[in-house]
Amino acid sequence: MKRAIQLIDQDLVKFEDYFKNAVKSNAPLLDRIMQYIVKRKGKQMRPMFVLLSAKLGGEITTATYRAASLVELLHTATLVHDDVVDESLERRSFFSINALWKNKVAVLVGDYLLSKGLLLSLNNNDFKVLQILSEAVKLMSEGELLQIEKSRNLNLNEEIYYNIIKGKTASLLSSACGAGASTTFSNDASIHKIQLFGENVGMAFQIKDDLFDYSDENIGKPTGIDIKEKKLTLPIIYTLNHCDRQLRKKIIYIIKNENRNKEKVHFVVEAVKNAGGITYATEKMLTFRDKALELLHEFEPSETREALEDLVRYTTDRKY
Repeated sequence: MKRAIQLIDQDLVKFEDYFKNAVKSNAPLLDRIMQYIVKRKGKQMRPMFVLLSAKLGGEITTATYRAASLVELLHTATLVHDDVVDESLERRSFFSINALWKNKVAVLVGDYLLSKGLLLSLNNNDFKVLQILSEAVKLMSEGELLQIEKSRNLNLNEEIYYNIIKGKTASLLSSACGAGASTTFSNDASIHKIQLFGENVGMAFQIKDDLFDYSDENIGKPTGIDIKEKKLTLPIIYTLNHCDRQLRKKIIYIIKNENRNKEKVHFVVEAVKNAGGITYATEKMLTFRDKALELLHEFEPSETREALEDLVRYTTDRKY
């Protein structure tokens, strides 16, 4: 990741200025919340993918910074709404917006961020970027709703899981790469290839994120939270499809009825580890990573391509 940061260091600084200006508000409460959001920003991986995808096709432009800002606005909006839905009081080891200002304010903040992003593109006639990101928002909503639907009856199927994460996570990273590329590439085929590259990175990224649910390290969210929320994840899908009937029945019962019991959740976590669910999910994650790298290598060798490869490998090697 260091190589990527070094290559676009000054571009990230310019992006941060664009983003700060994009979230400004005349409402005192909103402005305080926006300042809080800016100060606790994450690793900025999605803006980095926007900038590097653009740089793969030419010099970064003002439109690229706007595209990166739109991606970050939409991503932040979804995180704020997710914390409300998941009743999460923490985000990246900080209090979530809903923990500090309650759910009603948090939902309105998410809506505000979404509208600011849309206006940023519309006011500058960035219609291609807006089209790409609007499709991502649709897919994200469909992915989340599919997850909720399937979690109700624990219809655990690996194909369904991939459809869920393709919508709720991979679509945004795919659109981030596509939006960035659209500001420098004139060839639709190249833009589509970069979007597909981003989709595979996103799939690997989400599987890695799901694996953290079984980690003993402090990663900014409670271990076992996905189990408590009855979320479909690959490690548990594999376990249920490969364990004996008695264990399967017990795991399903815990997820349905005892998912708030810490000891029971710990039992499921250990069962998944012992059944090889972690190993299987890791292998699938690396398969998506390698597919992304294969697509990336179809572009000419360059410092930018190397930086993107470095960033891709970081998504699967990261510790949090």
